[in-house]
Amino acid sequence: MDRSQKADLVDELKQVFTETSVVVITRNNGLSVAQSTDLRLKMRDAGAQYKVAKNRLALIALDGTRYKPIGDLLKGPTALATSVDPVAAAKVAVDFAKTNDKFEIVGGAMGDTVLDVNGIKALAALPSLDELRATIVGLIQAPATKIARTVNEPGAQLARVFGAYAAQAA
Repeated sequence: MDRSQKADLVDELKQVFTETSVVVITRNNGLSVAQSTDLRLKMRDAGAQYKVAKNRLALIALDGTRYKPIGDLLKGPTALATSVDPVAAAKVAVDFAKTNDKFEIVGGAMGDTVLDVNGIKALAALPSLDELRATIVGLIQAPATKIARTVNEPGAQLARVFGAYAAQAA
């Protein structure tokens, strides 16, 4: 990798660090290509990114961003999982770590808050942004449904009474 490629990679990483909500640092000790590809696909499906970068270049990219404190975690063969959704990258990383012994979560950060392994696991246990949106829509929609039922119920009761009188007369 020549100097211009390194500069491009640092710029790309710096942009990722400024746009992302969460960074999860992982250590992959001997993942096969198939396992790594599977992890990348799962990350992409969840709306997250998984990138292996040289620690020295990642440290340069971290400089001047709010994620600078996680630079201490970049030791050994590490990779970065990032996402705009604060839960997506953590959730996929924790789920993948449960099924693969060679994949280890080192730590990470959400905004200015540095998280250890337990913090990442706690973050992964939270509902995703889409799940929260669905819950809010359900909560907003429920009162409207109850109002519609309440408004229609007297007419329905009246129709049942008339139906009962008609059946009794026949």
